[in-house]
Amino acid sequence: MRRILCIGGAVLDRKYHASKALVPGTSNPVEGSRSFGGVARNVAENLARLGVPTGFASIVGDDESGRALTRQLERLGVDTFNVVTSGEHPTAEYVAILGPDNDLVLGIADMGIFDSFGPEQIDGIQPALASASWVFADCNLPDATLAALIASKAENGFRLAIDAVSTPKVMRLSALLAGIDLLFLNNDEGNALLGRTGPHDHLAPEETATRLRGRGIAEVVVSMGAAGVALATDKGVARIASVAAQPVDVTGAGDAMIAGTLY
Repeated sequence: MRRILCIGGAVLDRKYHASKALVPGTSNPVEGSRSFGGVARNVAENLARLGVPTGFASIVGDDESGRALTRQLERLGVDTFNVVTSGEHPTAEYVAILGPDNDLVLGIADMGIFDSFGPEQIDGIQPALASASWVFADCNLPDATLAALIASKAENGFRLAIDAVSTPKVMRLSALLAGIDLLFLNNDEGNALLGRTGPHDHLAPEETATRLRGRGIAEVVVSMGAAGVALATDKGVARIASVAAQPVDVTGAGDAMIAGTLY
């Protein structure tokens, strides 16, 4: 099995589960937990657990959170040689507040450290890019870094998959679509990327996927949660149903789907 390199978010996740409906403007009792997250990190962990030779490139702070995150990936067999340590910023953190139904009520992210992962970092990982059959990146990376990654495809010969991460961050791809082999996003992110932001011009997932392919992306996966995904390829567009499940925690579910697709 050939190697996959994941580039992007490495985050300390803090999750707070409410047993009752949350009430704004006051204190709410919750049960808290901590774990490691970040889209690219999550995808790397899932790939490693599937037995795929996996490399990871990112940036963490010079703190215990960053060291623990890196050690955990190494224990899983992920190559972390290209993880950079910053002395200027702490490791990124994401706080998820989940309601009694386990759905996300509010997410808060401190991701400023990723602005320091610039195009020069892509220049520094050329051997890792050259040895990968697929490279996966997330839109936590700055737009100039994503552009440098796409520009390096021709020299290194890998195929490139990207995840949108969020509606604001997917706009970093607006001038880069023709260089993407496989794009993962939800329908709100897809509509934003297509400039369909009005209340009456929202496209259905199948149409979103089709139009994004028309912008130069080879294959598009538009996720719809429990309703499945819309998949657009050179063979057309199809809706694929999700596997019936009772979710324990929705955080990271899309990242697991990405890893399974790449596998």
